[in-house]
Amino acid sequence: MEFLTTPTTDLTYADVFLVPSKSEVTSRMDVDISADDATGATIPLVSANMTAVTGRRMVETMARRGGMGILPQDVPLDVIEQVAGWVKRRHPVFETPLRVRPTDTVLDVLHLLGKRNHPAVCVVEGGTGEDGPVEEEIFVGIVRREDCEGVDRFSSVASVLRPPALTFEAGTFPSLQEAFGQLDTAGVAYAPVLDGTALVGVMTPSGALRSGMFAPALDRNGALGLGAAVGINGDVAGRAAALAEYGVDVLVLDTAHGHQQKMLDALAAVKSLDLPVPLVAGNVVSAGGVRELVAAGADIIKVGVGPGAMCTTRMMTAVGRPQFSAVLDCAAAARDLGKHVWADGGVRYPRDVALALAAGASQVMIGSWFAGTVESPGDLVADADGRHYKESFGMASARAVQNRTKAEDAYSRARKAMFEEGISTSRMYLDPERPSVEDLLDMITAGVRSSMSYAGASDLAQFRERAVVGVQSAAGYEEGRPVRQSW
Repeated sequence: MEFLTTPTTDLTYADVFLVPSKSEVTSRMDVDISADDATGATIPLVSANMTAVTGRRMVETMARRGGMGILPQDVPLDVIEQVAGWVKRRHPVFETPLRVRPTDTVLDVLHLLGKRNHPAVCVVEGGTGEDGPVEEEIFVGIVRREDCEGVDRFSSVASVLRPPALTFEAGTFPSLQEAFGQLDTAGVAYAPVLDGTALVGVMTPSGALRSGMFAPALDRNGALGLGAAVGINGDVAGRAAALAEYGVDVLVLDTAHGHQQKMLDALAAVKSLDLPVPLVAGNVVSAGGVRELVAAGADIIKVGVGPGAMCTTRMMTAVGRPQFSAVLDCAAAARDLGKHVWADGGVRYPRDVALALAAGASQVMIGSWFAGTVESPGDLVADADGRHYKESFGMASARAVQNRTKAEDAYSRARKAMFEEGISTSRMYLDPERPSVEDLLDMITAGVRSSMSYAGASDLAQFRERAVVGVQSAAGYEEGRPVRQSW
């Protein structure tokens, strides 16, 4: 990467722009946006290890579309074991259906419809109960959103279910292009995928299209990949070993101030286990921090202090660094050592992701932007105007600290609550046109692909080399915004 003019100050994403260069790339689809950091990601995007952002639905969806989801460090080990096993059993192409029983109610259907970007739920009998397998699951029909309109919410599912207009047989599933064509010809937006009478997944037109464009992020056994975070307190090595045993593919040693001795000790302890997974550590914003974490055993360094939407660190402490310069400096230091960085935080538009990659990041971690999607763990809530949102909060906020320290005595919890650095509640509104994280991945990767084609880069390594960056005024940034109504 080169600058048009030498900057005289540290820069954030809004301060810079990319200059087009001569290009031999004929189509944005010809560029390879796979991460080159040995994580297996085929798109350079990571969902943040925040409680309000990443749960099992986010992890599964990110992996199916080529990204990586990182489960938070405060999730109990037994829960991570369950989630990891569940994710590994998901199909890399067929989407996971929402399920109800004939004896459930319309209200149950309406509640579930907000959990995935699907227009229907599947109705099944049998299957697995709370105490284990009951009998073979039998698919009996679907319930669409429109089937629930004008119906008493306590009516049974059996009274509103209907046969699907189209189904696919798993053993004879057509090509994705043919599946899309069949869905389009039939005029349906949702088709169950069956193995005899058993439900194994669903297919939607957008799912068929995306699966033809995005390669899933898979582990060595062909199952969907996932990551999990580990703090630097307690039995760090023991937790890391357990996570690797559960099938976690990327370990993230995470703390707000990564350039400290406790992190170095924790990282060295985990590295000594010689686990067969990449180790990510952070957060830092300086080349010195990168070098020390790499020396302690990190394969990837997480960069960013204070740029996140939920973070108050810079206003509380004045600590941090404008994110573009932080990524640029840290990526150069990591590259000299044969390692990589993830840019963590501060992205609000696809342009910011492209700039982080041009600055040298192998992947970009996104938090609050992804919190406002149907796949994030929070409940979907409507405000007084009927707009849907989910609550988000920072991982150093009083709310997160309270959850993390609930096993400690009241005095210790009260002390730690005095040192919050983050917003405890914030509304992340769903975009009605892009309610799913898949919609955001479409938009972001389209922007990144176009940025790379403008630079004449066929992959991320070339993008880092060929990108030309200029520094702009606030007026220059404003000039680039679209105008949605006349002035």
